[in-house]
Amino acid sequence: MIELRPLRQFLALAEELHFGRAAARLHMTQPPLTLAIQALERTFGVALFDRTRRSVALTPAGQALLAPVRRLLAGADELPRLAQAAASGLSGTLRLAFVSSIAYGPLPEWLRRFREAHADVALQLREATLDVQLAAFDADEIDAGFVLHAPDAAPAGFVAWRALAEPMVMALPENHPAAALRSLRFAAIADEPLVIFPRQIAPSLYDAVLAAYRANGATPRIAQEAIQMQTIVNLVSAGMGVAWVPEAVTRLQRPGVVYRAVIGAALRCETSLLWREPALPVVERFVAQVTTLQRQSAAGVARKTTPRRFTRSV
Repeated sequence: MIELRPLRQFLALAEELHFGRAAARLHMTQPPLTLAIQALERTFGVALFDRTRRSVALTPAGQALLAPVRRLLAGADELPRLAQAAASGLSGTLRLAFVSSIAYGPLPEWLRRFREAHADVALQLREATLDVQLAAFDADEIDAGFVLHAPDAAPAGFVAWRALAEPMVMALPENHPAAALRSLRFAAIADEPLVIFPRQIAPSLYDAVLAAYRANGATPRIAQEAIQMQTIVNLVSAGMGVAWVPEAVTRLQRPGVVYRAVIGAALRCETSLLWREPALPVVERFVAQVTTLQRQSAAGVARKTTPRRFTRSV
């Protein structure tokens, strides 16, 4: 292996082409520098410099080494900064999973702002439901993930930051008789065929939906299960039933679908960011960024008319 010190000595002499000036630049005397260059030439098995009493010049072999040695030493000099940046979360990779519903809400803006503030962090994004994310955490495939759940029902075993709290609304085919109303009473949709996500991808929220039906003296008629919110809305558009979706999904304007609030349902959901302790520095940076952006957004809403207040917790 070649140590860096002889390469620094080679570079100094190659740039100065004078043993005295190179030695002074390296804060050493000329004889040790001469011995070091001779040892380096023995290591490579070639002469790196042509020497006369009056001049020093690079040989073709020395000239060929000059650019690679510069790059190597520049990279070595960069290592402390890179290590410090990684230790403080300013570089590295963030493997982030998310449920589709938050992608219709603040997540795209949060990611854009994070990229702007942390250009040296590589984002690996993965759309995944809760069950897939839990398996990915166990396999060390993700560092953090946004998951959907019923209020105050974030999965145990994680640090959870409540990123979003919002009502569930009803997605209806636009030709449904109730679509003409601005809001619905639960009885108007209680007997409608229901398009819903499978229980395993959001068990607490699935149970909350069924509990809302029981509280209103009804039993849901499940017509179809689908995993992705976009698929659920598309099935509603096709007339296969109605669906409960987080309010953020109303930004998905699919032809043939309307969204309505349901009076008396009191169905709400939350999206939480999960991670495990000890948190990676890059995760801590991301959490700090999104919590700041959420506070700024909430403050901006508070300055306008009547805000819809979300409960936030870490």
